[in-house]
Amino acid sequence: MQIVCLDLEGVLIPEIWIEFSARTGIPELARTTRDEPDYGKLMRGRIEILAARGLGLPDIQKVIAGMAPLAGARAFLDWLRGEYQVVILSDTYYQFAAPLMRALGHPTLFCHELVVEPGGRVRDYRLRMKDQKRASVKAFKELNFHTVAAGDSYNDTSMLAEAHAGILFCPPDKVAAEFPQFPVTRDYDELRRAIVAASKA
Repeated sequence: MQIVCLDLEGVLIPEIWIEFSARTGIPELARTTRDEPDYGKLMRGRIEILAARGLGLPDIQKVIAGMAPLAGARAFLDWLRGEYQVVILSDTYYQFAAPLMRALGHPTLFCHELVVEPGGRVRDYRLRMKDQKRASVKAFKELNFHTVAAGDSYNDTSMLAEAHAGILFCPPDKVAAEFPQFPVTRDYDELRRAIVAASKA
């Protein structure tokens, strides 16, 4: 049996924090795991900025409601789910993902949760588990799945390394340069071919 594990933001949907940064005019919120390898540092900084600006979960959800999957993402995902078992492994939050998951046909998603106060203030975040992407891939391998993983950012590289085959999709140049062991794909056609080739290896 084959299973394909995909990152979400930057692979199937736009980066939510970049979109929120653009809508609010707060450039500091445009930093993502494509820029910062330390996820804890990144999230603590985001929460501090939200608090300082008086912004909360409803403000973020309002922006997300106006977003759509990347062009071609739904067709690619529909094809992929017709050929393989597919799981989305993301460091986003269930409170963010719901409308975009509907647009993608409700694929299986493993991600995290925000700790939100009754008024909507984001107080903290709760990881499903540390390094959950790599741990999930490791568990699938232990279940005797041949596992292919694709992602675009620093926080994807541990799951790419754990998988039988790891593929970068539209990564920043610095990520591609730091992890030359992973093939780079630049569109869904290239990613499709890479997955098929990895599945036959």
